[in-house]
Amino acid sequence: MTRSWIDEALAQSEQGHQGPDAEGRRQLPLAGSAGREQQVLDRIDRARRRRPKVREERVTMSHGSGGKATHTLIEAIFLDAFRNPLLEPLEDAARLAVGGARIALTTDSYVVSPLFFPGGDIGDLAVNGTVNDLSVAGATPLYLSAGFILEEGFPVADLNRVVESMRDAAAAAGVQVVTGDTKVVQKGKADGCYINTAGVGVIERDCALGVAQARPGDAIIVSGPIGDHGITIMLARGELDIEADVRSDTAPLNGLVAGLLDTVPEVRAMRDATRGGVATILNEIAKAADVGVLAVEDAIPVRPEVRGACELLGIDPMYVACEGRLVAVVPGEAAGRAVAALRAHPLGEQAAVIGRVREEQPGIVQLKTAFGGTRIVDLLVGDPLPRIC
Repeated sequence: MTRSWIDEALAQSEQGHQGPDAEGRRQLPLAGSAGREQQVLDRIDRARRRRPKVREERVTMSHGSGGKATHTLIEAIFLDAFRNPLLEPLEDAARLAVGGARIALTTDSYVVSPLFFPGGDIGDLAVNGTVNDLSVAGATPLYLSAGFILEEGFPVADLNRVVESMRDAAAAAGVQVVTGDTKVVQKGKADGCYINTAGVGVIERDCALGVAQARPGDAIIVSGPIGDHGITIMLARGELDIEADVRSDTAPLNGLVAGLLDTVPEVRAMRDATRGGVATILNEIAKAADVGVLAVEDAIPVRPEVRGACELLGIDPMYVACEGRLVAVVPGEAAGRAVAALRAHPLGEQAAVIGRVREEQPGIVQLKTAFGGTRIVDLLVGDPLPRIC
């Protein structure tokens, strides 16, 4: 497993010196715990600002986990090749101007295993995931495409079940599947069924959402309990001798988002908390806006069943994927209105403020733990929950 930049910074600090200064001279170690903490933070900041580079010779599963390896792959390979002003924000959907209209465009691929799980399946997941990416961009989702990659031997009954689930999810979200494609590959070349969906929506509100808009003093809100989907998928594989009454939270967020924006039009940013979980979004906020983020562990809603499963598996719920939860950044004075608006919708009944944006320690996410201390929340390293979407 690749060491995180936090591990590297701590290791260097333990060597008893800081790096060379601007003139190449070794600096003396800072005295005291406060000095050591600042030393580590400085090293972290320098490491994060280095140009991303994929050091592996081959793609690994970690490159799809939504964590540090994924971000490095996207920035060093794809963004470097396709760089343009519409792509560079790396939001959940691109915002485009076409013939005087403002639209949002997004695409996503779904390779979840197993295909069917408590609370949903790959079909409604594919529809809801794309609807949600459009919604958090401030768009009203309208139309979807659906591309299927089917493995030879895949049961037609299962395909019918997946397609019917997509149909029902599209109807619930108020969107239509208007185009698509089908490919069949030889047995053993896929895992039953993969789905790609693209979506188009219209942006009618005068808003400019994006994590780079976050400002010190802003409140960070999550719309409900986190980690339900990722833990459901892990347990549904049947590889662990753990039983828990958990179900995926897969759901369309367009109604929830509309209610929030109607009440709080000054929302700064929204993100769909999928791969990499809430921790990844907090890091994206800190990096894009060059701000610090302080979250409070006790304020983050997690169902007891999910927390218990995470403890048994040795996984932090903050890194576990959701498929029906969003993270919103709003001005501090609007936090109460935002939480009330989210709680007025069935999907947001347990919405909560989980942290604040601050000037201190830009680029760093810290968590105030239940024990009263603080710890740094890094991007996910490795791949504890593969193929959750």
